[in-house]
This record gives sequence, structure tokens and C-alpha cells, in this order.
Amino acid sequence: MLKIGSHLSVAKGFTAMGKQALKMDANTFQFFTRNPRGGKAKDIDIKDIEGLIKITKDNNFAPLLAHAPYTLNPAAEKEETRRFAFEAMSDDLKRMELLPDNYYNFHPGSHVGQGTEKGIELISELLNSVLFEGMKTTVLLETMAGKGTEVGRSFEEIAEIISKTDLDKYLGVTLDTCHVFDAGYDIVNSLDKVLEEFDRIIGIKRLKAIHLNDSMNTLGCHKDRHQCIGKGGIGLEALAAVINHPLLRELPFYLETPLDEGGHAQEIKLLRSLYK
Repeated sequence: MLKIGSHLSVAKGFTAMGKQALKMDANTFQFFTRNPRGGKAKDIDIKDIEGLIKITKDNNFAPLLAHAPYTLNPAAEKEETRRFAFEAMSDDLKRMELLPDNYYNFHPGSHVGQGTEKGIELISELLNSVLFEGMKTTVLLETMAGKGTEVGRSFEEIAEIISKTDLDKYLGVTLDTCHVFDAGYDIVNSLDKVLEEFDRIIGIKRLKAIHLNDSMNTLGCHKDRHQCIGKGGIGLEALAAVINHPLLRELPFYLETPLDEGGHAQEIKLLRSLYK
């Protein structure tokens, strides 16, 4: 069965997100750990989390994907920004221990003019500070489109971050179809070659999740504008090939297309019909 869900609002509560996913015929979902623009996370409600865990077990959910706030930038030049990245991720990973065996996704960051190598060094420093032995969450670096001074625009940059992280056994990768397409990886015409390159540089075993998005733009534009499934530059045929590829079909897929929950339910229905 296709493992697929969309992004849901944690403001409704964890149990409510699980129930909403079931209404959408989803068997996983993504959520922000706190306001996507930063700030303090909600107080923990153990009963609410236990309610979600029961739903996921009873309905054979794929791993859930927690997403760090967009403002988390460990590669920043300003110390206060890097301090927020440390405090937020450290707190998030402690909270994730209440949802064991799930994923925590983050954008590697932007070096804001310091240079890619400095950015990679700072990102690795953060990971070396927050990862801990025995943790039950896998932290996923997201592939980026390469707009501005983003780090993670290439498989080589992701691989270098991993290589500089001591507890790299707790690291994986989320491949965002819009981001890699906008970064210049031709998943429309050369999906096999792109995955071969990923395997050679990072290792396919590191690939744990897919952000399934079409793109408003063209190959290699470095713009990062998500589009609805089948309505953009990637197209429905190529995205159907992604969900059915032998190396990808068993992974969980998370929709981040510009739609509400009703629209995502329709996309889930469409993608299930294309899953062979």
C-alpha cells in the first residue's frame, strides 16, 4: 500500500491529526514542531500523544514526519540565530522521544555569504551538539532548491554534512521532488540516473522520506515554488514514476502542495489510483 499523507496542523492536537489523516485516507502525515516562523512549542499533553500513538498502531501508519521551523538556521552568521537553532532542535528532539521511531526533518540552512564550506561546518556543529546516543528519532536533512545561499542544494553538500557528524547513524535524507528538480536534477527524464547519483554520493540507505511536490518552475531554476500534483514542470507522469520506482515505492511520501486538507485528500486519491 502507498504510504502517503500531507501536512497537518499540530494546533488541533496530536490525536486530532491522526483522526484527520484517516478521514483523508492517509496513513502518515507531517507536522511542524512549533510555529513555522519560530517561537515556543506547545506544552506537552501526554494523553493526546498516547491517543495518536494508538491510532498509528491500530492503522499501520508509516513513520510520522516532524518538520523543524523555517527560521531554524544553524549556518547563520549571527550567533543569536544559531543559538535559536540549537535550542529549538534540542528541545524538539527531546519531545520526539515521546513519539519513538519517527522522523525529524530540517532545512540545512543558509550560509548568508559566509560560504558553503563555513555553512556546512556550522550545520555539522549543531548536529554534533544535539544528537545523542540511544535517541529513537532519525533526523533528516532535506534536499534544497539552491535559492540564495541555501546549503544542501547538491547531494555532495548533504553528504559532506553527514560525513562531519559524529553520530551519523541517526541521520537520513528527505528528497523533495520540487527542490531537486529546481536544483537541476532531472527526475522527469533521468530518474534512474538521479537515484544512481544519490546512491553513489550519499547512499540510498540514507533516503528515508519523500516530499512529493510538483514545481511551478523549470528544471534548474533554483526558485523553490511548490505546485499541485501534475500541474507543474514535473508533471503527473513523472511523479507517478517516483511513487512506483523500485527504490522509492516503499518509502513514505508527504504532500506539501498549495492546497487545503480537502485538496490533499483528492491528491491522495489520485496518487493511490496510480500506485501499481
